Amino acid sequence: MSIVNTRGETRSAEIRARLNHPIIDADGHLCEHMPTFLDYLRQTAGSELTRDFVRERHSATWQALSQDARRRRRVWRPSWWSYPSKNTLDRATTMMPALLRERMDDFGIDFMIAYTSIGISLVLTAENELRQAGCRALNRMLRDLCRGHEDRITPAAVIPMFTPQEAIDELDHAVSELGMKAIMIGSNVRRHVVEGMQDTRGRLVGASWVDTLSVDSLHDYDPVWTRCMELGVAPTSHAPSTGWDARCSTSNYIFNHVGSFAWAGEAFCKGLVLGGVTRRFPHLNFAFLEGGVAWACELYAGLVGHCAKRNRHAVENYNPIHVDSRSLAELAARYGGDIYDATTDLGGAPGAEDLELVDEFAAAGIDKVEDLRALFEPNFYFGCEADDRLAALAFDTKKLPFRAQLKATFSSDIGHWDVLDMNEVLEEAYEMYEEGLLSASNFRDFTFTHPAMLHAGMNAEFFKGTAVEDEVDKLLSHSAT
Repeated sequence: MSIVNTRGETRSAEIRARLNHPIIDADGHLCEHMPTFLDYLRQTAGSELTRDFVRERHSATWQALSQDARRRRRVWRPSWWSYPSKNTLDRATTMMPALLRERMDDFGIDFMIAYTSIGISLVLTAENELRQAGCRALNRMLRDLCRGHEDRITPAAVIPMFTPQEAIDELDHAVSELGMKAIMIGSNVRRHVVEGMQDTRGRLVGASWVDTLSVDSLHDYDPVWTRCMELGVAPTSHAPSTGWDARCSTSNYIFNHVGSFAWAGEAFCKGLVLGGVTRRFPHLNFAFLEGGVAWACELYAGLVGHCAKRNRHAVENYNPIHVDSRSLAELAARYGGDIYDATTDLGGAPGAEDLELVDEFAAAGIDKVEDLRALFEPNFYFGCEADDRLAALAFDTKKLPFRAQLKATFSSDIGHWDVLDMNEVLEEAYEMYEEGLLSASNFRDFTFTHPAMLHAGMNAEFFKGTAVEDEVDKLLSHSAT
């Protein structure tokens, strides 16, 4: 008897059969077999670098240190026991795209963009040669693993971003040479401060900072965004913020993990707007995966609120030069009693500001607060897992400024610990419709329109030859009218 479920007998399959649209999973995961990856790394970069990779991976890890050493060195607890184990079928499914493809009808999923697991940390590896060679080897492995299953699965290439040139080099290799259609970027880079970071009193407060590739970045990443436009790929990210400031518990992974992807996504997204990237590249789609959309609702509303009070015109309300000293003195004499000196100014005001930096929305080109919606809503897609009921917030236009609707995007996260049973992912997402949190139209957008347009909006040929080609072509034709 087959250990694989009979196709079409799961509740997820039953739900899919009732729908009049396909299901596109914007974020499934492969859990790579490490010995196989090491073979690819050896072929790509040689035995010596492969040994360095293994040594780096296992030296000074959290598991290898005593709790006292972890505390002294502030080595934060990473993820552990992350992949299915008791459910051996699901574990094998994450490793073998052929098995994944065979089971997708049971999952109720028509097409999947499959992301790496080891690549999430690989793109953040500080050592240049290990990072670059590792990403190249991993992309070749992902391409080969998914070969023959292109009608149902496409892998996302990993793109390191420590410099614009390394990103462009790997973009060209992965897309132009390997033929990959989706990409995952490292959306933040931890930079070391050579002289040490100091506060205003000269006290050493840290030796590194997080570069989010836009505001105050060490590099100009516009050439990377330009190349993405030319190649027709949408930059998507799985950036964790574990290890940042308050997310560095030495003993509790959950403390570090809850909100981790949301926090990193918020930093990257905020920088893209305030750094003017969405103004300069209005047709470039970005996706922030695994963090949900609730943080994006808060960020969008927060940017609107700040812009209303601190745009280049409104901020003049707080410029100290506008204080009427005579009136202030008269009011102090009348109402200040013995506490205020009627002859004094406001006192304690900061020194003169850098007038070139007073307009903090300048790079975004914002003249009025309403401009923010056009710099936020069209460009961004937010990966929401099946159990994330807050995905419904994105569709509630009554709550967001200017009645914006953010693009919550169905992301199964198949392969990782938060999916207990792969057969139940679509079933779990559908509960939002059954409970009235999403309309039928909302659910279609969540599970089909948004995942499709994230990629087809950049490359109209993205879904050619796939199981969803005809439906996506209809969607594109409708969007063009």
